[in-house]
Amino acid sequence: MSTTLWIVGEVTERVEAVLRGAIERGEYKPGDKLPSERVLAAEQGAGRTTVRLVLAKLAAQGLVEAQHGRGYFVRRRPSRRSS
Repeated sequence: MSTTLWIVGEVTERVEAVLRGAIERGEYKPGDKLPSERVLAAEQGAGRTTVRLVLAKLAAQGLVEAQHGRGYFVRRRPSRRSS
């Protein structure tokens, strides 16, 4: 059982790293709609539940936002001011 949990965690971390990296590199720009959960799951070889967990985490961190019935969108980041 612990092996299964480890594999699930590994897949979740991989999916998160791929999505976060794509956003940070600008592959998805602020305002862009992310692919659907189903498409992301198929592309990453993960389950939709895993993709939902990753999207919820990215939303909680302010990288994406869910729009009911429309999907997930990359959030605009506030500009950084020099101190």
